[in-house]
Amino acid sequence: MDITTLILVAIGGLVIGFIIAKFLEKGKASKTISNAKKEASSILKEAKLEGENVKKDKILQAKEKFLELKAEHEKVIINKDKKIAEAEKRTRDKESQVSNELAKNRKLNEQLERKIKDIAHREEFFEKKQEELEKLHNNQVQQLEVISGLSADEAKSQLMESLKENAKTDAMAYLQTTMEEAKLTAQQEARKIVINTIQRIGTEEAVENCVSVFNLESDDVKGRIIGREGRNIRAIEAATGVEIIVDDTPEAIILSCFDSVRREIARLSLHKLVTDGRIHPARIEEIVRKTEKQIEQEIVEIGKRTVIDLGIHGLHPELIKAVGRMKYRSSYGQNLLQHSREVAKLCGVMAAELGLNPKLAKRAGLLHDIGKVPNTEAEVETPHAILGMQWAEKYGEKPDVCNAIGAHHDEIEMKTLISPIIQVCDAISGARPGARRQVLDSYIQRLKDLEEIAFAFNGVQKAYAIQAGRELRVIVESEKVSDDKAAQLSFEISQKIQTDMTYPGQVKVTVIRETRSVNVAK
Repeated sequence: MDITTLILVAIGGLVIGFIIAKFLEKGKASKTISNAKKEASSILKEAKLEGENVKKDKILQAKEKFLELKAEHEKVIINKDKKIAEAEKRTRDKESQVSNELAKNRKLNEQLERKIKDIAHREEFFEKKQEELEKLHNNQVQQLEVISGLSADEAKSQLMESLKENAKTDAMAYLQTTMEEAKLTAQQEARKIVINTIQRIGTEEAVENCVSVFNLESDDVKGRIIGREGRNIRAIEAATGVEIIVDDTPEAIILSCFDSVRREIARLSLHKLVTDGRIHPARIEEIVRKTEKQIEQEIVEIGKRTVIDLGIHGLHPELIKAVGRMKYRSSYGQNLLQHSREVAKLCGVMAAELGLNPKLAKRAGLLHDIGKVPNTEAEVETPHAILGMQWAEKYGEKPDVCNAIGAHHDEIEMKTLISPIIQVCDAISGARPGARRQVLDSYIQRLKDLEEIAFAFNGVQKAYAIQAGRELRVIVESEKVSDDKAAQLSFEISQKIQTDMTYPGQVKVTVIRETRSVNVAK
């Protein structure tokens, strides 16, 4: 309780006592008044004591607060003083560093000035020495000119000419030796690579022609295929574009067409029609349409399998279709797809042997003949290498692959190292014996012509064309042909074959000369 409250309580007590005194008896009133006065005085004393106590507490609290604020203020002042001291210290340190650096710079400048003066003195000294040397050199040159009777320019020209001759002779000898070594090494390495490549690749032979034979269970089916007045056979020919030849061959019909895809469609359609038994124009057209769709799907599947087998990725779908169509194309009797697979494998092995990218070489080897399966008649007139290159460019193949495709028959210039590899592997696959089939009559005639060329030379006793016309073995009479003449004869026969005949690959001419002495013991 504060002092004001106590005073109010005391006044209230006095008022109450006064009122009470009015109503009570006079004796009691005086007594009550005295008691009230006592109580009021005691209350006032208590109020004064409590007021003093409260005042003391407040004064103590104010002192404590003041002390706290003073301490905090002193702390802040101490921290500021510390910071100021640290900043002054840093400033003094920087000033000392700057003064040290300035002192060092002054020393360096003094050293540089001394060095510059030394260099200037040395330059003057060297210039004087250079002038003295030039004078001595000129004096010696004059003395040499007097002794030799030649001027300095003439002596220099003679010396240069002699050095040129010596250098030219040495250079020509070194060049010739280096060229011979390079040729020998290059031929050996090239032979090793080609031989290793051929040995590591297994080859298969394929026979394709323009005729397919469709076998029948009996000759009665021929009449049903022909139909009334030939309407069925005309419908088949019109729907497939294949000529159907029905002759006296027992239980067989011949399908003739240059396009193997059409022949395959016709063969499968005939098989379905004969198996089903219903053969009429409407049914024929329906079966042919279904077979065409089936062949298209097979072409895509063949292309995908080929690409997966060779490990080639990211090939455009149109190029995959072109690869699949290769199965139904042939080049000189050699299946085009088999040839392209073979070339791709050869290219991969050869590129790996030469340290090039085998995947890129495989890709170019597989696609090098895609121009042989054109989609339109206009494309037929374009060379297949150029057409294949255009397709490859159209469907996003790399420039190296496109150049290899276009240059493998020398239609364009080779610009990458892969291009000659494709050309060589194409020749290896196409020119090996048995790879490409020829007509039997022309094959036999070529062998006869080889033997007749050999018999046209004097001293030839026998001549045999062997290994499918790849080798001509000539046996000569030992009395008429000497050893030196045999070597000459081999060369002359090879030149005659080269100028007079057309043949794939190469022909090896071997001349054999032997002497026999025969006696009989009786």
